[in-house]
Amino acid sequence: MEHRYKISGMSCQGCRAKVENALNSIDGISAKVSLEPAEAIISMEKHVPTEKLQKTLSAAGNYGIEMGSHEKEVLKAPGQINSVHYESEHQHHSPAKKNDINQGGEVFYCPMHCEGEKTYPRAGHCPVCGMDLVKQPEKNRPSQFTCPMHPEVIRNEPGACPICGMDLVPTGAVLEEEDKTYDSLLRKFKIAAAFTIPIFVIAMTEMIPNNPLFDLLELKYWNWIQFGLSIPVVFYATWMFFQRAWISVITWKLNMFTLIGIGAGVAWLFSLVALIFPDIFPAQFKTHHGTVFVYFEAATVILTLVLLGQLLEARAHGKTNSAIKELLKLAPNTATKVIGDKEVSVTIEDIQKGDLLRVKPGESIPVDGSIETGEAVIDESMISGEPVPVEKKTGEKVTSGTINGNKTFVMVAEKVGSETLLSQIIEMVNSASRSKAPIQKMADKISGYFVPVVVLISIITFLLWALYGPDPAYVYAFVNAIAVLIIACPCALGLATPMSVMVGIGKGAHSGILIKNAESLEKMNTIEVVVIDKTGTVTEGKPSVEKVVSVNSSFTGMDILERIVALNSSSEHPLAQATLRYGEENKIDVKPLTSFEAITGMGVTGNLGSEILALGNQKLMEQVKAVINPELKEQVKAAQKEGKTVSYLSVGEKAVGYVVISDKIKPSSASAIQKLQREGISVMMLTGDNEDTAKAVSATLELDGYKAQMLPEDKLKEIKRLQAEGKKVAMAGDGINDAPALSQADIGIAMGTGTDVAIQSAGITLVKGDLNGIAKARLLSHKVMANIKGNLFFALGYNIVGIPVAAGLLYPFFGILLSPMIAALAMSLSSVSVILNSLRLRNANID
Repeated sequence: MEHRYKISGMSCQGCRAKVENALNSIDGISAKVSLEPAEAIISMEKHVPTEKLQKTLSAAGNYGIEMGSHEKEVLKAPGQINSVHYESEHQHHSPAKKNDINQGGEVFYCPMHCEGEKTYPRAGHCPVCGMDLVKQPEKNRPSQFTCPMHPEVIRNEPGACPICGMDLVPTGAVLEEEDKTYDSLLRKFKIAAAFTIPIFVIAMTEMIPNNPLFDLLELKYWNWIQFGLSIPVVFYATWMFFQRAWISVITWKLNMFTLIGIGAGVAWLFSLVALIFPDIFPAQFKTHHGTVFVYFEAATVILTLVLLGQLLEARAHGKTNSAIKELLKLAPNTATKVIGDKEVSVTIEDIQKGDLLRVKPGESIPVDGSIETGEAVIDESMISGEPVPVEKKTGEKVTSGTINGNKTFVMVAEKVGSETLLSQIIEMVNSASRSKAPIQKMADKISGYFVPVVVLISIITFLLWALYGPDPAYVYAFVNAIAVLIIACPCALGLATPMSVMVGIGKGAHSGILIKNAESLEKMNTIEVVVIDKTGTVTEGKPSVEKVVSVNSSFTGMDILERIVALNSSSEHPLAQATLRYGEENKIDVKPLTSFEAITGMGVTGNLGSEILALGNQKLMEQVKAVINPELKEQVKAAQKEGKTVSYLSVGEKAVGYVVISDKIKPSSASAIQKLQREGISVMMLTGDNEDTAKAVSATLELDGYKAQMLPEDKLKEIKRLQAEGKKVAMAGDGINDAPALSQADIGIAMGTGTDVAIQSAGITLVKGDLNGIAKARLLSHKVMANIKGNLFFALGYNIVGIPVAAGLLYPFFGILLSPMIAALAMSLSSVSVILNSLRLRNANID
């Protein structure tokens, strides 16, 4: 029996997990709980009273459970009907289920993770910080299918083309690539820039003697034009910043938006008051035209620059999400289901456990299962990271997302949907990237103290001038209080971090180091442990012939290679390609072979003229009754202990030589690892390869440690274990199997020669795939962070000096109030200083 129950009291993923675990603790029950809608689907061997379910949930927390009032039949089988009870139509606004990417329903999250892992079922703003919620990537089921040869054929379900019989394919993209947040910010930025640039030009021309604009209109009218142009910027394009500033105040989580909102808002409101009521201001605040200085250009330029920063951040989030999109692409949208003697095309969502599926050459395996009939050579590099395809026989396991070779087989589905290994890797990448706390920008830390101090000084300034200032006291009090806020406007503070990051990223790109965001730069300087993958990271990532050896005086090494090339020219095995490439490099002609036979799991045989040849493992030598002398056996065992693949070659009944195939260590790996170790960084290796290979590579490179036969989840757990010990961990890898660990690590470093998923999951990509880039990235990180601190000093220095002057500290002694021109000059100088200091990074030496 299967029933659907309404659950109350859940507010987050933690609640959902707690309810699900509690229900599953009851004997004879299998429960699956979701947040949107808030319900539990419970399968039970025999009826369990709702009272018992409620008692269990009450023990777990303040949760309620009740059966809905409607029933709907969901499954009919011979002699059995399962019913599901549905809840009422009332919709709850609880957070959405986040984990199951492939199962419909939009999921949004706050990029600042203000409420941890909490997610939301619809777009909007974070209730804590006001940031736009970001959509989690999902795989969408195609709505229509068409024939690639006959586009006029359109069907709502997959199947065969009625004209030519080809499998129908989905119309349009299955993966949603459109980033609505980025597009919205881009549109707003274009609008803001279009109105801000004219405002800025008008304001700057006021400093030109005999300003030509004044021949057209008086200054006061140009001020009104600035006001009109600023309205779309303030009240449309950047209005969200004022919303965030308001939220930061009411939640008392002061940040950059607090400064932006107060500074830009006060500058704009001050300008509006000055425009409408110029006569209430003292003479010190007026131009020689009789108008009061306005700050529409300061407000709009600040807001537009901050909007540009938000646009760049949205782009970075899009790149992070594309890692999951690349993973989703690995799973096919449809599969071929075998029903009796017929084959039908079905969507991936319609596959059930126990279904028989035919996998054709070159196709991705749709779900996890085992081979029912046939044999295969499977490319599992996207899961294991190892370059050598794996031979599979009847009964052996196959994994979703891996690629079938050139044979057809029938498999039985054993794990579907979110249970497959690929889905679990997708969830691990998603979960790891979400669980990391966002970068705590130094500017935000400063803002936490700077904002209340500035506001307090402004209030004190108002009170002192109102009590002790000359007439009109309240006007002086208001003007000087506003002056304090204007001089504290964070124009340069907004540039301090992005300018350094922008120049630093450019410097890194010239050195072959692609840096995704400021967080990666900040953390790289604190790394204590570097974890590396083997294949494609320290090694070249592809099998190649290391040597060909003859142990018979009648045959030279080239004679042995000539026979190996002849045998492998007819073989479809991936390792055969390595020997053919090696033969081509050595200018070996391919000689014709007869009676060729590939023996699964052993090797190949054939006749070259009168010679009977066999190439393969020891089992094959025993089958063809070829004698292997003891010396040859010892040489082969020694190579195999180093994790290398060795194949014997026999001519007639005697083994006469062998070929060694391995994944070579990159020439730069040893020096790069030694350089990191000299800097006090521990380097360890996690690989999916066997123990012998891992041990040999570790010994050659003198690593600080290694672990072999590691699955993606094992690598992820090892990274978490190191982090639990308080260590800052960098992970360097190149494969899909490395993606979860790359996302979980404090900083992920991808080889540019690796997969797109690894690159998108990482914070730093080494274009040349050279581990020396890690040392360079670390030095660049140090220089950029030092530069940011210098920028913050320049950004705040002028304001800190100017605030007392703006408050009127010099007035009792010298009769001086801060001129708006001086305030504008101070802000300009601080911005120029920040820009010039940031540009110094272009000449930094990181070699």
